[in-house]
Amino acid sequence: MNKDYRQSQRMIEIDTRLIRTGAVLTAAGAAVACAGMGVAAFAVFSAGRRMIRDMDVPPSQQAAMKWRQAKEASLAGARAWQAASDAQNGSLAR
Repeated sequence: MNKDYRQSQRMIEIDTRLIRTGAVLTAAGAAVACAGMGVAAFAVFSAGRRMIRDMDVPPSQQAAMKWRQAKEASLAGARAWQAASDAQNGSLAR
């Protein structure tokens, strides 16, 4: 019975040349992909730097102006809320 079992099993024969060729092609493709990503990243960063350089107002100054505007708007809203609350409380007390 063991003899019949061994005869029914087949050995897988792998061509190692094809495995090596596939590994080399995969590595070459990965290297080309990495080079392509590097070129694309360089193009994006260059365009971003050029865009920032061409701005009239630098981003840091824009951020500072927006921060001041937000603080002033918040303060104005708080004052309006307080004034409305005081007015409502004053009219209810009378």
